[in-house]
Amino acid sequence: MWTRNKQQLPSTDEALPGRETPMNISGKHLVNGRSLLPPFPNGYEDIVLGLGCFWGAERLFWKLPGVYVTAVGYAGGVTSNPSYEETCSGRTGHAEVVRVIYDPETTSLSTLLQTFWEAHDPTQGMRQGNDVGSQYRSAIYTTSDAQQRQAIESRDHYQQALQDAGRGTITTEIKPLENFYYAEEYHQQYLARNPNGYCGLRGTGVSCAIG
Repeated sequence: MWTRNKQQLPSTDEALPGRETPMNISGKHLVNGRSLLPPFPNGYEDIVLGLGCFWGAERLFWKLPGVYVTAVGYAGGVTSNPSYEETCSGRTGHAEVVRVIYDPETTSLSTLLQTFWEAHDPTQGMRQGNDVGSQYRSAIYTTSDAQQRQAIESRDHYQQALQDAGRGTITTEIKPLENFYYAEEYHQQYLARNPNGYCGLRGTGVSCAIG
């Protein structure tokens, strides 16, 4: 039986092939009724964030003022249109992520990044708390050069705050977004469907005053 260390990213040869057909979802946000699918309003921006299990992470962002819509999915890996089970196998290279569409006139990227850093522990590598595997890694996938620069600057700022608090080194992956694949319908706005469902978000307790 083929097995591998789920805390290591697969090579292209090791990765599952996936499929051409995208996930079939309703495309409607359960909480605010807006479309999860593009096109989005002109002037709105798009960033993709991984904080571990995407259930609690999505709820965190859909509550923020200025966030137009959120969706959960998979990004950062190799496999096309993966399933949840495939992603959890460690053979896709993807992280569980939240796509955040926001109005930069109402909320700043700094606010989103501050929320991101403070809501999880970005020093844990291929895990988040008791959730172990490459799909739970900390990640920021940007959609512009300006976002990329600001994400790196925010990382360096928060690293200093963590160092001052005696914490470890940030392992967050920061790179331009290549592909975002929507997760299955039952994962979308999961904690609105299941109010008592699992939420693994645990911050470090160290503030990130970049907003």
